[in-house]
Amino acid sequence: MARTRVATLPSLTGLRFFAALLVFFFHSSLTNSPIPPNDPINPFADSGVAHAYTKAFLHTGYIGVSFFFVLSGFVLTWSARPGQSTVAFWRRRMTKIFPNHLAVFLASLLLFAGATITSVSQWLPNLLLVHTFFPPADINLSMNPPSWSLGSELLFYVLFPLLIVPIRRIREGALWGWATVMVAGTVAVQLISTYLVPNTPKSAITPISDKQFWFGYLFPPGRLFEFVLGVLLARLVLAGRWPRWMGTGKSLVLCALGYAAGFVVPFQYTFVTVTIVPIGALIASVAASDVAGHHTWLRSHPMVWLGEISFGFYLVQGVAIFYLRSLLNGATYSVPASILLIIGFFTASLLGGWLLYRFVEMPAMRRFSRSRRTTEPTTPTPAEPQPTSLRAL
Repeated sequence: MARTRVATLPSLTGLRFFAALLVFFFHSSLTNSPIPPNDPINPFADSGVAHAYTKAFLHTGYIGVSFFFVLSGFVLTWSARPGQSTVAFWRRRMTKIFPNHLAVFLASLLLFAGATITSVSQWLPNLLLVHTFFPPADINLSMNPPSWSLGSELLFYVLFPLLIVPIRRIREGALWGWATVMVAGTVAVQLISTYLVPNTPKSAITPISDKQFWFGYLFPPGRLFEFVLGVLLARLVLAGRWPRWMGTGKSLVLCALGYAAGFVVPFQYTFVTVTIVPIGALIASVAASDVAGHHTWLRSHPMVWLGEISFGFYLVQGVAIFYLRSLLNGATYSVPASILLIIGFFTASLLGGWLLYRFVEMPAMRRFSRSRRTTEPTTPTPAEPQPTSLRAL
C-alpha cells in the first residue's frame, strides 16, 4: 500500500455527530409521526414557518443514515486485521449494538406499547433486529422507529468477514470501477421499487406506498451497496489513491448540490442515490486529511465526545422526540415556544445519548466485547474503549 495505516481517524468521529444531528432535525420537522395516530411532530402553529421547517430538513434524515452506512464499511475495513477471528469480530459488533438497542427497546415497550404493538409478531422481530425484513409497517417501524437502521447494521456485521475476503483481492486499479458499480446498485434498487413493487396502498408518512418505502429504504439487502462502497473507499484511501484535489471543502459543496438535487428528482431517489457520491467523497476526504496529519476542529475533544455519543443520541430520538411530542396531543405553538420545544427535544436526546454511552454501551463493551479465555493483542480496535475514533455505528 502506498500509505501507512494510521491508528485512529478522530475527524470522522467528530463528523458522526453532524450526521446524527441531521437525523434529529429531520425527526423534529416531520408532519406525520411514525407512531400511530401519526400526529404531526413539527410544533410550529404558523403554517408558513412549519412548511419552511419541514422543507428545509425534508431529506436530511436520509443523508444522515446513508452516511452511517457508508462509514460502517469504511471504518471496519480501516481497522480490520489480517487473520482476525470471525467469531471475535461478531462478538464485538453484537456487543456494540445490542445493549443500547435493548435499553431503548425496554423504554419503548413502556412508552409506546399501546400504540405500536398488538402481538408478539410485532415486537419480537424488532427485539432480534430482523424487523426490517418484513414489509408491513407495523412490524418494520415497530417499537423504537429509529432502530430500523440497526437491522441493516446487523446484516453488515454478519456479512463483513465474508465480504472483505474477495474485496481485498480486487486490484487497486479496479477499485474505482467497483465503487461505480455500488453507486449504480443504489439506482437499481429504486428502479425495482418504482416499477416492480406495488404502489398502493399509500404510506401514512411518505408519498409512496408502504411496500415501496420498505423495499427502497428499509430493506437491509438494498442498503448493502452503501456499506460495500465504504469498504471500497477505505481501500482507496489506504492505497493512497484518493485524489488530493478532492478535499473536504469540495466534498461539502458536492453534499450541498446532492441535497438540492433531492428537491427535483423522484422521491425514492432522495433516499440514497442523489447523495451517495457526495457522502462517500466527504468520508474519504476527511479520512485522507487525518492520514496526512492535518489538524481540524473535528478532531477536538468536544467534537470527538459528541461523535462518541452520537449512536445513543440517534437511537433515543424515538423516545425523546416522538413520545414527548405525543404527550402534547399534537398541539402547535408560537415560533419562540416551538424553538424552545425543539431545543428541549435536542437536550433530552443528547442527555439520553450520553446516558446510553456512559452507563450501557461502555460497560457492555468492557465486559462482553472480548472472551476472557483469550488473550487479545494490544493493537487498538474500533470496539475497544480507547482509542475512540474508529467505532462504527
